[in-house]
Parts: sequence; C-alpha cells; structure tokens
Amino acid sequence: QLRLVESGGGLVQPGGSLRLSCAAANGFTLNRYAIGWFRQAPGQQREGISCIHSSDGSTYYDESVKGRFTISRDKNTVYLQMNSLKPEDTAVYYCAALGGIVQVQAMCELPEYQDYWGQGTRVTVSS
Repeated sequence: QLRLVESGGGLVQPGGSLRLSCAAANGFTLNRYAIGWFRQAPGQQREGISCIHSSDGSTYYDESVKGRFTISRDKNTVYLQMNSLKPEDTAVYYCAALGGIVQVQAMCELPEYQDYWGQGTRVTVSS
C-alpha cells in the first residue's frame, strides 16, 4: 500500500518561502498517481490548493495560491514551492494521491475522493 510522507514545513515570516516535499515510502514510486496538496487550518475544512496529473503535466491551482505557489514533480517526489507566504497560509499541509483517470481540478475540489493521504506537515506564517 502506498504511504506518503510530507516534509518541509516550519515557521516562516510573511513574505518568506518554503518548499514542501511529498515522497512515497517503502520503495513505491508516485508516477502512476495524480498528486494533490491540501491544507487544513484550525476550525476549517480541508481544501485543495494545487494538484498535478500523473503524466501529462497538467496542473491546477486554487485562486488563493495562484501566482505564489508552484507544484512540480519527478518520479519519486512532488514539490510545492510556496513564495510570498501570508499569515492566512498557516495550516497543516497534506499531500494525497489518486489513481486512475484524473482531472486535476476535480481532484483538488473533492478532497474526500483521494486514495491515499500523508500525515501532514505544519506551516506557520507569522512575524
């Protein structure tokens, strides 16, 4: 069974940058899965912020992060480069994997339909 591991979270000042990574554990690779980044702030629902297709390179960004965040992938890892961070970006960030035929916008808009989740990494944007 695929197990996802996120890393790269931490405390950063407003305007700063972080890069999150999502990797497969136990020798699995991610190349058969669309991968999405989701976040959940205290008291709020989990929301999809960026998703990337398994093979055709298509990406989706929520309006709240468009122009500031960039998703990318190689065979074994999916990255989320986060620039110009704002206090409202503070949340626990999760990556998720979805197999099969995937439309990335739908993947991001429907968190409940993911096949696998990581354990999350906390991002705090504060001065």
